[in-house]
Amino acid sequence: MAQRHVGNHRMSVGLQPPDAALQGLIRHLPFPLVLFGAGAETGFANDRFAEVFLPGQLDSPWLRALTHDAAGGWRSVALCRRDDRDARVRAQAVEVPAGVLIVIDDSTGQSAPEGYDRLQQRIEELENLSATDRLTGAWNRLQLERIVPMEMSRAERLGQPVTLILLDIDRFKLVNDVHGHLAGDAVLKEFVARIRARMRATDSLFRWGGEEFVLLAIAVGYRGAAVIAENLREVIAATPFGAVGPVTASLGVAEYMSGESAESWFQRADQVLYAAKGGGRDRVHVDRRGASDVAADRPGLGVLRLNWLEAYECGERTIDAQHRELFELANVLIAAAVAQDSTLGSSRSTRAALDALLASVVRHFKDEEAILARHGYARLAEHQRAHAGLLERAGELAAGVDEDEGALGPLVDFLAKDVIARHLFKVDRDFYALFRKECGSGAQ
Repeated sequence: MAQRHVGNHRMSVGLQPPDAALQGLIRHLPFPLVLFGAGAETGFANDRFAEVFLPGQLDSPWLRALTHDAAGGWRSVALCRRDDRDARVRAQAVEVPAGVLIVIDDSTGQSAPEGYDRLQQRIEELENLSATDRLTGAWNRLQLERIVPMEMSRAERLGQPVTLILLDIDRFKLVNDVHGHLAGDAVLKEFVARIRARMRATDSLFRWGGEEFVLLAIAVGYRGAAVIAENLREVIAATPFGAVGPVTASLGVAEYMSGESAESWFQRADQVLYAAKGGGRDRVHVDRRGASDVAADRPGLGVLRLNWLEAYECGERTIDAQHRELFELANVLIAAAVAQDSTLGSSRSTRAALDALLASVVRHFKDEEAILARHGYARLAEHQRAHAGLLERAGELAAGVDEDEGALGPLVDFLAKDVIARHLFKVDRDFYALFRKECGSGAQ
């Protein structure tokens, strides 16, 4: 595969020329509609608009001004009607991937006709249709360019990871050349169907162009996304694609890094995808950098909620699963304690959450020690002493809670900060090298 230019992955946000398919979609709708393309220089009015308003109203400065007020709600605009009634009507601008759609309420009186009760639903349907790849049903590139900045902003705001998985069908040109373009289209549709059957409900699939696709993996770092990508690679290669036969794909994985541009993010994903192609195809390559690594090394941890990140995984299934369970149980306890303190909860629910967390800690320490012993961990005795010290201190604080509920706060703080933040994040990291397994290779 020839090296692609980064410009192919430029994430530009702006208006595009009016989409011909969308024009056909809105032409016969019973509302006056105007679709403007790039820079509002060109516009398309549907049949209802032509019936209601005099010629030349498509060039109204009122309508063009609305293109800069998308999602601003209903506005009063002046348009000349054919029936010489009041020239002022209500209009609303809605940004769609193909441009900006102006919806006009040409009703008279105090209430709009019944059809306008479902206007927002119709607008959403238009947005979805214009954002979908018509062959495969996946989201299209314009929708990706709309969603990516939103997910980058959310990642910065919430401190949660988000990862790109680029998928490229191997030797797809050969499929078209040997079997024809209809067979190629069938492969693309089956390809998307297989990915959708395996992808998580929280993730989104986009057709980037040709045989290239993008999976946007939400709240998962490069480690978890590498597992997702490998599962997708396997399901693609598992069974033949009809008469075409076996089809494989190469995948590149890159997690968003705080502060970087969309162009840089896509460039990193594209580089490891190119490396997967150059390395023999039918494989996953990973850029092993991401915001989750930075977040894992930050000092301090807010006690109101513990957020699990992929960087906390060591690679051993039982240990990782139990660590996740400790996070979940700790959050249940924190929520119950906060509710009790504000008189919105009961001491019974708090005590139940506390008992569940303590029991889980005891079980986890025992299981973890057994696993480390089987793997010959050199510092096992030291680790066991650390566990014993934590359990002893937790028992002392729990006994204090039995005598005085006011001691609950220090116990919750100890479990969150000492058992989880300091021990799981710092001490446990010493043995992570025993289990870390690389998935593919990529930028370091």
